This record gives sequence, structure tokens and C-alpha cells, in this order.
Amino acid sequence: MSILVCGSIAYDNIMFFGDRFKNHILPEQIHILNVSFLVPELRRDFGGCAGNIAYNLRLLGSDPLIIATVGDDAGDYRQRLDGLGLSQEYVRHVPETFTAQAFITTDVDDNQITAFHPGAMLFSHQNDVRAASERQPRLAIVAPDGREGMLRHVEGLAEIAVPFMFDPGQGLPILSGVELLRCLELARYCAVNDYEAQLMCDKTGQSIESLAARVEAFIVTRGSEGSYIHADGERIEVPAVPPVAIVDPTGCGDAYRAGLLHGIEQGWDWLSCGRLAAVMGALKINHRGGQNHSSGRAEIAAMFRSAFGEDPWSE
Repeated sequence: MSILVCGSIAYDNIMFFGDRFKNHILPEQIHILNVSFLVPELRRDFGGCAGNIAYNLRLLGSDPLIIATVGDDAGDYRQRLDGLGLSQEYVRHVPETFTAQAFITTDVDDNQITAFHPGAMLFSHQNDVRAASERQPRLAIVAPDGREGMLRHVEGLAEIAVPFMFDPGQGLPILSGVELLRCLELARYCAVNDYEAQLMCDKTGQSIESLAARVEAFIVTRGSEGSYIHADGERIEVPAVPPVAIVDPTGCGDAYRAGLLHGIEQGWDWLSCGRLAAVMGALKINHRGGQNHSSGRAEIAAMFRSAFGEDPWSE
């Protein structure tokens, strides 16, 4: 069985400025801002929500199927997907576009200035998720993507009766309250962070409890404070797993969602799903970028065992 992963594929261009932005921005001249930062360090990582989630699912032994759009510059990413054994059957090339990419400049205080070019992601609606029904998927996720694409994927998955997790993430601000409620109406599960949960409440006029009642499980992550899952009329608290080191939070949410999806695929209870998700987030934060951790099932199991005193699965 394949898990359908609908979302973005992107390049993350990370630059480091060895000073403080505030030392080079004059507050009294902010209305005519014109600054340039020398960034001798540049790193280009593979990213995007669909790419990150699929990568983590592969580490867990699942068989994800990516549904995404890429541009003319996607050759390196395609080679990577081939090397990981990830199918590109539904990775659509949009001619005369760039693959989505972020340009992130970080200073010594970890302040960030980010520019994001959506590129091919704006054409994600050209993918028809219903075409993947021939692969007989039993689970899917709709992660941040182009606005029209997210809405189309939600409707398409409902039409072919594939239960899915709605993960609006960075795409939440571009969806209306009515659209968010429609997505929840069709979804089986929903995953957001605590800020996104509050924004969803504000946009829909509903409480978290009311939103949670619309789906089988409503998951809220809270960084180092852990997460909680509204399911079966309960609020299930999931503690964070202490990481070896806090290096880079980029992609931690995607790693967490991969843990959830793998647990659901295996038929686990919600506490076990949340615990595996917490382990995946902790493993990711030890490394820079969204896909530079290479932990196998044995290491994941050892970390799960250390944190919770039991094995996640039998090898």
C-alpha cells in the first residue's frame, strides 16, 4: 500500500550573515530601506513539505507516493528521489517554471529574513489526485501547497474515499474560514502547530474543541512542550522527546507528521502514534535541513525505547 503525500517539493537556500541585522538597518530610514548582506556561507538543501514527509516515511519503512509539481531546475531533486527509491509517477514537471524555493538569511541572533518563490507549486492543481486511485492507497496527507492544489486534492481524495490528514501549515493564511471548515468536513485527521491552531480558530470562529469534533483526530504540536491529540473524546498528552542537540528546527513538523502517518498505517493507538511522531521530530532537529538525518529503523526504535521504555515494533 502507498501513502499519498500531496504537497510541495522545494529547494531551501540557507545563507548565514555573520553579524546582526539590527547593526545594518537604520530605524529612522526604514521607509527607504536599501541594504545588502554579505553571506559567505550558502547551503542548498532538499525540502518542501511533501519531499520532507516522504523522506521520513521512507526512513520508517513506509512506501510513500509523492503528488507534487516541479520546474525546469528539478534535475538534482529527481536524482535524489531516484536514489531514495521514491516513485516520481505523480511528480509533474511544469515547463518554464522554477521549482519552489526559499531563500533564508540568518544572522548571529537567529533572526531570519526569508523570501519564498512558489514557482511550479502554483500549478499543483494540475495534478489530479484521483488518478492515483489505481495504486489503491489507504491513507494520504494534504500538506502545504498551492492554494488551488490543496483544495482540489481535498475534494479528490474524498471522491475516491481515501482517508487523509489535512495539514494546512504555511498555507493556512491563504484559505478562508469557509474553506478550512470544508477541508475539515472531508478530512479524517488534522495536524497543526499551536499558532496555526489559534489562527484556524480565529478564521473559522470555532474553538479548538469544536474543530476537533469535526475529525477523528485533531493533533496540535507545541515544540519543546510536546503535543496533544484530540481523539475519542479525550485529549491525549504526548511529551516531547529530548533531542541530542538542537541544531535546526527546519522540517521537524514534517518529520512529526511522517511518524503520525506511519503509526496510522500500522493501526496503532493514538498515544503510540504521537510518541513515534515525537521521536521523529527529535531525530530531525539534530541535523541541519529537512532531509539530512539518515536514522534507520534500528536507531528510531532505540530512541523510542529510551524515551518510552518499549519497542515501537517487532523487527
